[in-house]
Amino acid sequence: MKREPQRTCIGCRRVRARVQLIRLVRRADGVVAIDRSGAAPGRGAYVCAERECVERGLKRGRLARAFRGAAEASADLAALFRQGGGPGK
Repeated sequence: MKREPQRTCIGCRRVRARVQLIRLVRRADGVVAIDRSGAAPGRGAYVCAERECVERGLKRGRLARAFRGAAEASADLAALFRQGGGPGK
């Protein structure tokens, strides 16, 4: 039986199946965006599609730690923060 890949949310630190999380990727210009395809090049991090997790990930410097350097949220990531949900929410 094939095992499902597991990833850790940068907001709540819970380990979940990769398909249950939203992948964030830091582009070459340092801007962090939502990776809707799940295959964008660049360093990736994962966050739950819950408002609390998105807030924690953005506010506590966890993006910079996850991406090992300065990271700035893109417009679509900021919209996700305001809406408090991810794809399908």
